[in-house]
Amino acid sequence: MTLTTQAAVAPRPVGRAGWHRPRRWSGAGVRSATPFRRNAPITAARVKARARELGADLVGIASAQTLNAFPPDPLWPQTPERISPYVKSVITIVQHIPAGAFRCRTNTPVQYMDMLVLRKMDKIAYRLAEELERAGHPSFVVPAQETDWSLKRASYGRLSTRHLGVESGLGTLGLEVNILTPEYGPRVYLTGVLTELALAADAPMTEQVCIGESCSRCLHACPGDAVLHFGIDKRACAEHAQEFGFSTILQFLEQGVDAQARGASTDALVAMMRSRDHFGFWQGLLRVVGSFGDCPRCLAVCPVGDDYHAHLAEPQKVIPEKTAEKVTLAKARQDARRRGEPIDGLNAWNIRWVGPDGYNGIVARQLQDFKRRQKARARAAMSPGSAEREHDPEKWAPVFGKDHAPK
Repeated sequence: MTLTTQAAVAPRPVGRAGWHRPRRWSGAGVRSATPFRRNAPITAARVKARARELGADLVGIASAQTLNAFPPDPLWPQTPERISPYVKSVITIVQHIPAGAFRCRTNTPVQYMDMLVLRKMDKIAYRLAEELERAGHPSFVVPAQETDWSLKRASYGRLSTRHLGVESGLGTLGLEVNILTPEYGPRVYLTGVLTELALAADAPMTEQVCIGESCSRCLHACPGDAVLHFGIDKRACAEHAQEFGFSTILQFLEQGVDAQARGASTDALVAMMRSRDHFGFWQGLLRVVGSFGDCPRCLAVCPVGDDYHAHLAEPQKVIPEKTAEKVTLAKARQDARRRGEPIDGLNAWNIRWVGPDGYNGIVARQLQDFKRRQKARARAAMSPGSAEREHDPEKWAPVFGKDHAPK
Protein backbone atom coordinates (compact mmCIF):
# COMPACT_ATOMS: atom_id res chain seq x y z
CA MET A 1 0.00 0.00 0.00
CA THR A 2 1.46 3.33 -1.05
CA LEU A 3 0.92 6.16 1.38
CA THR A 4 0.16 9.52 -0.14
CA THR A 5 2.76 12.09 0.82
CA GLN A 6 1.65 15.29 2.44
CA ALA A 7 3.08 17.34 -0.41
CA ALA A 8 0.97 15.39 -2.89
CA VAL A 9 -2.22 15.98 -0.94
CA ALA A 10 -2.36 19.75 -1.03
CA PRO A 11 -0.02 22.77 -0.99
CA ARG A 12 0.84 23.66 2.56
CA PRO A 13 0.16 27.23 3.70
CA VAL A 14 3.20 29.19 4.73
CA GLY A 15 3.22 30.69 8.22
CA ARG A 16 5.45 33.24 9.89
CA ALA A 17 9.15 33.17 9.15
CA GLY A 18 8.58 30.82 6.21
CA TRP A 19 7.55 27.84 8.35
CA HIS A 20 5.03 25.47 6.78
CA ARG A 21 1.98 24.76 8.90
CA PRO A 22 1.00 21.09 8.60
CA ARG A 23 -2.35 20.35 6.99
CA ARG A 24 -5.09 19.87 9.60
CA TRP A 25 -5.71 16.18 10.30
CA SER A 26 -8.34 14.46 12.43
CA GLY A 27 -6.03 11.69 13.63
CA ALA A 28 -7.90 8.89 11.86
CA GLY A 29 -6.43 6.45 9.39
CA VAL A 30 -4.35 7.31 6.35
CA ARG A 31 -3.52 10.98 5.95
CA SER A 32 -4.73 11.44 2.39
CA ALA A 33 -7.01 13.70 0.37
CA THR A 34 -10.71 12.97 0.18
CA PRO A 35 -11.80 11.11 -2.97
CA PHE A 36 -15.24 12.75 -2.95
CA ARG A 37 -15.96 15.72 -5.20
CA ARG A 38 -18.98 17.96 -5.68
CA ASN A 39 -21.20 17.08 -8.64
CA ALA A 40 -19.36 13.77 -9.05
CA PRO A 41 -21.02 10.40 -8.44
CA ILE A 42 -20.16 8.68 -5.16
CA THR A 43 -20.66 4.92 -5.02
CA ALA A 44 -21.19 2.67 -2.02
CA ALA A 45 -17.98 0.82 -2.86
CA ARG A 46 -15.98 4.06 -2.80
CA VAL A 47 -17.51 5.14 0.50
CA LYS A 48 -16.66 1.81 2.12
CA ALA A 49 -13.15 1.88 0.70
CA ARG A 50 -12.67 5.37 2.12
CA ALA A 51 -13.89 4.28 5.55
CA ARG A 52 -11.32 1.48 5.56
CA GLU A 53 -8.62 3.91 4.45
CA LEU A 54 -9.50 6.08 7.43
CA GLY A 55 -9.07 3.09 9.74
CA ALA A 56 -12.42 1.28 10.00
CA ASP A 57 -12.05 -2.45 10.59
CA LEU A 58 -15.37 -3.27 8.95
CA VAL A 59 -17.92 -1.14 7.15
CA GLY A 60 -21.36 -1.71 5.65
CA ILE A 61 -24.34 0.31 4.46
CA ALA A 62 -28.01 0.09 5.41
CA SER A 63 -30.98 1.75 3.77
CA ALA A 64 -32.74 4.32 5.95
CA GLN A 65 -36.02 3.18 4.42
CA THR A 66 -35.41 -0.39 5.65
CA LEU A 67 -34.36 0.81 9.11
CA ASN A 68 -37.53 2.89 9.35
CA ALA A 69 -39.67 -0.09 8.36
CA PHE A 70 -38.05 -2.52 10.81
CA PRO A 71 -37.31 -0.87 14.18
CA PRO A 72 -35.90 -3.33 16.76
CA ASP A 73 -38.79 -2.57 19.12
CA PRO A 74 -41.83 -1.05 17.37
CA LEU A 75 -43.13 0.25 20.71
CA TRP A 76 -39.97 2.36 21.07
CA PRO A 77 -38.86 2.98 17.48
CA GLN A 78 -35.15 3.64 17.06
CA THR A 79 -35.24 4.86 13.48
CA PRO A 80 -33.40 7.40 11.31
CA GLU A 81 -36.65 9.24 10.50
CA ARG A 82 -37.08 10.12 14.20
CA ILE A 83 -33.73 11.90 13.97
CA SER A 84 -33.97 13.45 10.51
CA PRO A 85 -36.55 13.01 7.74
CA TYR A 86 -33.90 13.53 5.07
CA VAL A 87 -31.58 10.61 5.79
CA LYS A 88 -31.33 8.10 2.94
CA SER A 89 -28.47 5.83 4.02
CA VAL A 90 -26.62 4.83 7.18
CA ILE A 91 -22.94 3.90 6.92
CA THR A 92 -22.06 1.51 9.74
CA ILE A 93 -18.49 1.59 10.98
CA VAL A 94 -16.99 -1.17 13.14
CA GLN A 95 -13.89 -1.07 15.33
CA HIS A 96 -12.67 -4.20 17.07
CA ILE A 97 -11.38 -4.32 20.63
CA PRO A 98 -7.81 -5.71 20.64
CA ALA A 99 -7.83 -9.28 21.93
CA GLY A 100 -4.90 -8.70 24.28
CA ALA A 101 -7.20 -6.86 26.68
CA PHE A 102 -9.22 -10.06 27.16
CA ARG A 103 -6.13 -12.02 28.23
CA CYS A 104 -5.60 -10.01 31.43
CA ARG A 105 -6.26 -10.87 35.08
CA THR A 106 -8.77 -8.04 35.57
CA ASN A 107 -11.34 -6.24 33.44
CA THR A 108 -9.66 -2.84 33.71
CA PRO A 109 -7.58 -3.15 30.50
CA VAL A 110 -10.74 -3.92 28.52
CA GLN A 111 -12.48 -0.89 30.03
CA TYR A 112 -9.60 1.38 29.06
CA MET A 113 -9.37 -0.09 25.56
CA ASP A 114 -13.12 0.50 25.18
CA MET A 115 -12.50 4.21 25.61
CA LEU A 116 -9.63 4.27 23.12
CA VAL A 117 -11.58 2.27 20.54
CA LEU A 118 -14.57 4.61 20.85
CA ARG A 119 -12.33 7.66 20.43
CA LYS A 120 -10.76 6.23 17.30
CA MET A 121 -14.13 5.22 15.87
CA ASP A 122 -15.61 8.67 16.47
CA LYS A 123 -12.69 10.28 14.62
CA ILE A 124 -13.15 7.99 11.64
CA ALA A 125 -16.91 8.54 11.52
CA TYR A 126 -16.55 12.31 11.86
CA ARG A 127 -13.93 12.47 9.12
CA LEU A 128 -16.13 10.46 6.74
CA ALA A 129 -19.21 12.58 7.51
CA GLU A 130 -17.23 15.76 7.01
CA GLU A 131 -15.87 14.63 3.65
CA LEU A 132 -19.31 13.62 2.38
CA GLU A 133 -20.81 16.93 3.44
CA ARG A 134 -18.04 18.90 1.72
CA ALA A 135 -18.99 16.98 -1.43
CA GLY A 136 -22.55 18.27 -1.10
CA HIS A 137 -24.24 15.52 0.89
CA PRO A 138 -25.33 16.56 4.43
CA SER A 139 -24.12 13.91 6.90
CA PHE A 140 -23.71 13.48 10.65
CA VAL A 141 -22.73 10.87 13.24
CA VAL A 142 -24.91 9.29 15.92
CA PRO A 143 -23.46 8.57 19.38
CA ALA A 144 -22.30 4.99 19.81
CA GLN A 145 -23.09 4.69 23.52
CA GLU A 146 -25.52 7.45 24.52
CA THR A 147 -29.16 6.66 25.32
CA ASP A 148 -32.30 8.72 24.88
CA TRP A 149 -34.10 9.68 28.12
CA SER A 150 -37.47 9.35 26.38
CA LEU A 151 -36.89 5.81 25.09
CA LYS A 152 -37.83 3.00 27.51
CA ARG A 153 -36.52 4.59 30.72
CA ALA A 154 -33.33 5.74 28.97
CA SER A 155 -32.28 2.18 28.17
CA TYR A 156 -32.38 2.67 24.37
CA GLY A 157 -30.20 4.85 22.16
CA ARG A 158 -31.51 6.91 19.25
CA LEU A 159 -30.41 4.07 16.99
CA SER A 160 -29.48 0.52 17.94
CA THR A 161 -25.96 0.16 16.57
CA ARG A 162 -26.20 -3.63 16.89
CA HIS A 163 -29.16 -3.66 14.53
CA LEU A 164 -27.40 -1.19 12.23
CA GLY A 165 -24.62 -3.74 11.93
CA VAL A 166 -27.02 -6.56 11.09
CA GLU A 167 -28.92 -4.52 8.49
CA SER A 168 -25.54 -3.51 6.99
CA GLY A 169 -24.58 -7.14 6.43
CA LEU A 170 -21.81 -7.23 9.05
CA GLY A 171 -23.11 -9.98 11.38
CA THR A 172 -26.11 -11.31 13.30
CA LEU A 173 -27.31 -11.10 16.90
CA GLY A 174 -26.10 -13.75 19.32
CA LEU A 175 -27.69 -15.55 22.25
CA GLU A 176 -26.98 -12.52 24.47
CA VAL A 177 -28.07 -10.19 21.60
CA ASN A 178 -24.65 -8.67 21.06
CA ILE A 179 -23.87 -8.47 17.38
CA LEU A 180 -21.46 -11.23 16.32
CA THR A 181 -19.27 -10.48 13.31
CA PRO A 182 -17.54 -13.40 11.58
CA GLU A 183 -14.20 -11.58 11.86
CA TYR A 184 -14.21 -10.46 15.51
CA GLY A 185 -17.24 -12.08 17.15
CA PRO A 186 -18.83 -9.66 19.64
CA ARG A 187 -15.55 -7.88 20.50
CA VAL A 188 -16.49 -4.75 18.54
CA TYR A 189 -18.04 -1.31 18.80
CA LEU A 190 -20.20 0.23 16.09
CA THR A 191 -21.37 3.67 15.10
CA GLY A 192 -23.37 5.10 12.22
CA VAL A 193 -22.89 7.95 9.77
CA LEU A 194 -26.31 9.18 8.66
CA THR A 195 -26.21 10.77 5.23
CA GLU A 196 -28.60 12.25 2.69
CA LEU A 197 -26.62 10.50 -0.04
CA ALA A 198 -28.48 7.51 -1.49
CA LEU A 199 -26.12 4.53 -1.50
CA ALA A 200 -26.61 0.89 -2.46
CA ALA A 201 -27.31 -1.06 0.75
CA ASP A 202 -25.57 -4.29 1.71
CA ALA A 203 -27.66 -7.45 2.06
CA PRO A 204 -28.06 -8.72 5.64
CA MET A 205 -26.61 -12.12 6.48
CA THR A 206 -29.25 -14.85 6.61
CA GLU A 207 -27.09 -17.50 8.27
CA GLN A 208 -26.97 -17.34 12.05
CA VAL A 209 -23.40 -16.50 13.10
CA CYS A 210 -23.96 -17.48 16.74
CA ILE A 211 -23.57 -21.21 17.47
CA GLY A 212 -26.52 -20.81 19.82
CA GLU A 213 -27.87 -23.03 22.55
CA SER A 214 -25.39 -25.89 22.00
CA CYS A 215 -22.57 -23.45 22.84
CA SER A 216 -24.07 -21.13 25.50
CA ARG A 217 -20.61 -20.00 26.64
CA CYS A 218 -21.96 -16.48 27.18
CA LEU A 219 -24.69 -17.92 29.41
CA HIS A 220 -22.13 -19.95 31.37
CA ALA A 221 -19.85 -16.94 31.89
CA CYS A 222 -22.42 -14.27 32.81
CA PRO A 223 -22.00 -13.33 36.51
CA GLY A 224 -25.45 -11.75 36.63
CA ASP A 225 -27.36 -14.60 34.95
CA ALA A 226 -28.60 -11.98 32.49
CA VAL A 227 -28.42 -14.02 29.26
CA LEU A 228 -31.89 -15.00 28.11
CA HIS A 229 -32.92 -17.09 25.10
CA PHE A 230 -31.69 -14.67 22.42
CA GLY A 231 -32.37 -11.81 24.79
CA ILE A 232 -30.86 -9.98 27.75
CA ASP A 233 -32.04 -8.95 31.20
CA LYS A 234 -30.74 -5.39 31.01
CA ARG A 235 -31.12 -4.68 34.71
CA ALA A 236 -29.20 -7.82 35.74
CA CYS A 237 -26.54 -7.09 33.11
CA ALA A 238 -26.16 -3.45 34.19
CA GLU A 239 -25.35 -4.44 37.77
CA HIS A 240 -22.06 -5.81 36.45
CA ALA A 241 -21.56 -4.00 33.13
CA GLN A 242 -22.27 -0.55 34.64
CA GLU A 243 -20.79 -0.86 38.11
CA PHE A 244 -20.51 2.93 38.35
CA GLY A 245 -23.31 3.78 35.92
CA PHE A 246 -26.20 6.20 36.24
CA SER A 247 -28.38 3.98 38.45
CA THR A 248 -25.48 3.40 40.84
CA ILE A 249 -24.90 7.15 41.08
CA LEU A 250 -28.59 7.67 41.95
CA GLN A 251 -28.42 4.98 44.65
CA PHE A 252 -25.30 6.59 46.10
CA LEU A 253 -26.94 10.04 46.21
CA GLU A 254 -30.08 8.60 47.78
CA GLN A 255 -27.98 7.01 50.51
CA GLY A 256 -26.32 10.35 51.19
CA VAL A 257 -29.65 12.21 51.34
CA ASP A 258 -31.12 9.55 53.65
CA ALA A 259 -28.08 9.64 55.93
CA GLN A 260 -28.32 13.41 56.21
CA ALA A 261 -32.06 13.18 56.95
CA ARG A 262 -31.31 10.73 59.75
CA GLY A 263 -28.92 13.26 61.27
CA ALA A 264 -25.62 11.75 60.19
CA SER A 265 -22.60 13.75 61.29
CA THR A 266 -20.40 15.71 58.94
CA ASP A 267 -17.60 13.18 59.49
CA ALA A 268 -19.92 10.33 58.49
CA LEU A 269 -21.00 12.13 55.31
CA VAL A 270 -17.39 12.88 54.41
CA ALA A 271 -16.53 9.22 54.99
CA MET A 272 -19.21 8.29 52.44
CA MET A 273 -17.56 10.61 49.94
CA ARG A 274 -14.27 8.83 50.46
CA SER A 275 -15.73 5.50 49.39
CA ARG A 276 -14.80 3.27 46.48
CA ASP A 277 -18.10 4.15 44.78
CA HIS A 278 -17.37 7.86 44.76
CA PHE A 279 -13.89 7.17 43.38
CA GLY A 280 -15.48 5.00 40.68
CA PHE A 281 -17.78 7.84 39.60
CA TRP A 282 -14.84 10.22 39.31
CA GLN A 283 -12.83 7.71 37.32
CA GLY A 284 -15.80 7.05 35.04
CA LEU A 285 -16.07 10.76 34.26
CA LEU A 286 -12.39 10.82 33.36
CA ARG A 287 -12.27 7.81 31.05
CA VAL A 288 -15.60 5.95 31.13
CA VAL A 289 -14.09 3.09 33.16
CA GLY A 290 -16.91 1.47 35.10
CA SER A 291 -19.68 3.62 33.60
CA PHE A 292 -20.33 1.02 30.89
CA GLY A 293 -18.66 -2.06 29.42
CA ASP A 294 -17.40 -2.92 32.90
CA CYS A 295 -18.02 -6.66 32.50
CA PRO A 296 -16.62 -8.17 29.29
CA ARG A 297 -17.19 -11.84 30.14
CA CYS A 298 -19.66 -12.63 27.33
CA LEU A 299 -17.30 -10.95 24.85
CA ALA A 300 -14.20 -12.73 26.09
CA VAL A 301 -15.55 -16.30 25.94
CA CYS A 302 -17.42 -16.13 22.61
CA PRO A 303 -15.68 -18.54 20.19
CA VAL A 304 -16.68 -16.62 17.07
CA GLY A 305 -13.96 -14.69 15.24
CA ASP A 306 -10.43 -15.24 14.05
CA ASP A 307 -9.17 -13.11 16.93
CA TYR A 308 -10.60 -15.72 19.33
CA HIS A 309 -8.90 -18.59 17.48
CA ALA A 310 -5.62 -16.70 17.38
CA HIS A 311 -5.43 -15.27 20.89
CA LEU A 312 -8.27 -16.28 23.21
CA ALA A 313 -9.05 -19.97 22.71
CA GLU A 314 -6.52 -21.12 25.31
CA PRO A 315 -6.81 -18.44 28.04
CA GLN A 316 -10.64 -18.45 27.83
CA LYS A 317 -11.06 -22.22 27.48
CA VAL A 318 -12.16 -22.71 31.10
CA ILE A 319 -15.15 -20.68 32.33
CA PRO A 320 -15.00 -20.35 36.15
CA GLU A 321 -18.58 -19.08 36.35
CA LYS A 322 -19.99 -22.23 34.72
CA THR A 323 -22.35 -24.20 36.98
CA ALA A 324 -24.49 -27.31 36.68
CA GLU A 325 -27.60 -25.13 36.84
CA LYS A 326 -26.45 -23.05 33.87
CA VAL A 327 -25.66 -26.18 31.86
CA THR A 328 -29.13 -27.55 32.60
CA LEU A 329 -30.73 -24.25 31.55
CA ALA A 330 -28.81 -24.23 28.27
CA LYS A 331 -29.91 -27.81 27.54
CA ALA A 332 -33.54 -26.92 28.28
CA ARG A 333 -33.38 -24.00 25.87
CA GLN A 334 -31.82 -26.18 23.20
CA ASP A 335 -34.60 -28.74 23.61
CA ALA A 336 -37.25 -26.00 23.50
CA ARG A 337 -35.94 -24.69 20.21
CA ARG A 338 -35.68 -28.18 18.77
CA ARG A 339 -39.34 -28.80 19.67
CA GLY A 340 -40.33 -25.55 17.97
CA GLU A 341 -41.68 -23.91 21.11
CA PRO A 342 -42.40 -20.15 20.89
CA ILE A 343 -39.34 -18.10 21.87
CA ASP A 344 -39.59 -14.30 22.13
CA GLY A 345 -36.05 -13.74 20.87
CA LEU A 346 -36.76 -15.87 17.80
CA ASN A 347 -40.26 -14.72 16.95
CA ALA A 348 -41.31 -13.66 13.46
CA TRP A 349 -40.08 -10.10 14.07
CA ASN A 350 -36.75 -10.79 15.81
CA ILE A 351 -35.56 -13.73 13.69
CA ARG A 352 -34.60 -11.19 11.03
CA TRP A 353 -31.62 -10.12 13.12
CA VAL A 354 -30.63 -13.54 14.52
CA GLY A 355 -30.43 -15.21 11.11
CA PRO A 356 -33.54 -16.76 9.53
CA ASP A 357 -31.55 -19.67 8.03
CA GLY A 358 -30.34 -20.80 11.46
CA TYR A 359 -26.84 -21.93 12.36
CA ASN A 360 -25.18 -23.93 9.57
CA GLY A 361 -21.60 -24.27 10.81
CA ILE A 362 -20.07 -20.91 9.94
CA VAL A 363 -17.77 -20.98 13.01
CA ALA A 364 -16.50 -24.49 12.19
CA ARG A 365 -15.80 -23.45 8.58
CA GLN A 366 -14.06 -20.33 9.82
CA LEU A 367 -11.87 -22.32 12.21
CA GLN A 368 -10.78 -24.70 9.45
CA ASP A 369 -9.97 -21.76 7.18
CA PHE A 370 -8.04 -20.13 10.01
CA LYS A 371 -5.94 -23.27 10.52
CA ARG A 372 -5.19 -23.48 6.78
CA ARG A 373 -3.99 -19.89 6.75
CA GLN A 374 -1.87 -20.49 9.84
CA LYS A 375 -0.19 -23.47 8.15
CA ALA A 376 0.35 -21.50 4.95
CA ARG A 377 1.90 -18.66 6.91
CA ALA A 378 4.16 -21.08 8.78
CA ARG A 379 5.33 -22.59 5.48
CA ALA A 380 5.96 -19.14 4.05
CA ALA A 381 8.02 -18.23 7.12
CA MET A 382 10.31 -21.21 6.44
CA SER A 383 10.89 -20.35 2.78
CA PRO A 384 13.71 -18.13 1.39
CA GLY A 385 13.02 -14.43 1.87
CA SER A 386 10.68 -15.02 4.80
CA ALA A 387 12.47 -12.47 6.97
CA GLU A 388 11.80 -9.80 4.36
CA ARG A 389 8.14 -10.77 4.14
CA GLU A 390 7.69 -10.54 7.91
CA HIS A 391 8.59 -6.84 7.76
CA ASP A 392 6.93 -5.91 4.47
CA PRO A 393 3.15 -5.39 4.81
CA GLU A 394 2.83 -5.43 1.00
CA LYS A 395 3.85 -9.10 0.87
CA TRP A 396 1.60 -10.74 3.42
CA ALA A 397 -1.84 -10.29 4.91
CA PRO A 398 -2.56 -10.54 8.63
CA VAL A 399 -3.93 -13.84 9.81
CA PHE A 400 -7.42 -12.46 10.41
CA GLY A 401 -9.63 -9.71 9.10
CA LYS A 402 -10.60 -9.94 5.45
CA ASP A 403 -10.80 -6.15 5.14
CA HIS A 404 -7.15 -5.80 6.18
CA ALA A 405 -5.61 -7.67 3.25
CA PRO A 406 -3.31 -5.48 1.11
CA LYS A 407 -5.23 -3.89 -1.72
